[in-house]
Amino acid sequence: MIISTNFTKIFFFSIVLLVVLVLLLFGYKDIPLIELKAKYGAPPSTFVSIDGMDVHYRDEGRLNDSIPIVLIHGTGSSLHTFEAWANELKKDYRVIRMDLPGYGLTGPFPDGDYSTDRYEDFIKSFLATTGIEKCIIGGNSLGGSIAWNFTANYPEMVDKLILIDASGYPYQSSSTPIAFKLAKIPIIKNMFTFLTPRFIIKQSVQNVYSDKSKVSDALIDRHFELSLREGNRQAFLDRFQVKNDINIAPKVRSITQKTLILWGEKDELIPIEKAYQFHEDLPNDTLVILKDVGHVPMEESPNESLKALLSFLRNK
Repeated sequence: MIISTNFTKIFFFSIVLLVVLVLLLFGYKDIPLIELKAKYGAPPSTFVSIDGMDVHYRDEGRLNDSIPIVLIHGTGSSLHTFEAWANELKKDYRVIRMDLPGYGLTGPFPDGDYSTDRYEDFIKSFLATTGIEKCIIGGNSLGGSIAWNFTANYPEMVDKLILIDASGYPYQSSSTPIAFKLAKIPIIKNMFTFLTPRFIIKQSVQNVYSDKSKVSDALIDRHFELSLREGNRQAFLDRFQVKNDINIAPKVRSITQKTLILWGEKDELIPIEKAYQFHEDLPNDTLVILKDVGHVPMEESPNESLKALLSFLRNK
């Protein structure tokens, strides 16, 4: 009996010690917003109040252009994902990008609703607040889904559409970022709001690249540090609870705007078959497949992907 009691005490103490060790190694507090803004929100960044949020965005290039290019990032990312594109596009175009609610410096939706419909409403409010009546809209992954849904629902506000490894159709990933997997596991996901190992962020970023050598420490640091913005970790989890419509073909087919479908051949998150599905359903599109490129062509292969984009934009 004494042996059993001692064993229980040792087991309990070991569990407590393990929890403390994990917290010490991988537990991170939120980074104060003022620190994150100093590092990631310096000019040309600016902020605008929308629906109770202080939205982080950048508006660059030919500011008198009445039909700007609006670029929307994907899950777990930020407006910085389009940095290389923006640096070139702003020479001849007006280019606007923002941190979606739940990501980057913008922070979470006050109502905790991360449905595509809610994001569409946000984009509509953002465009109205910034005085944009019509735009060329594009997005990567989640951002692509928001872009094509917005185009289908507000066709009068969209001149052209750009889909970069866009989500929408049901798909089976050949490789999924570990952070995405953890966000769906009932018990483990609840620890994600205070346990955020940097190595998980690193693996998740590497997962969407074909050439892992292009994933720099600075890139990992940006993803890691912005995930620690107050509310972002909970928002990341909340987004994965959203059930999306799987019967999207009729809606996609209703889109008549000229559309660029830009896809990485080695995308292991949303397979290339989905590029061809968009190509089949969109009546007025251009399909460009980039060889040896993963899920984020604008980051991994900025020059080649930008060449395809510029060709599309200049083709009247």
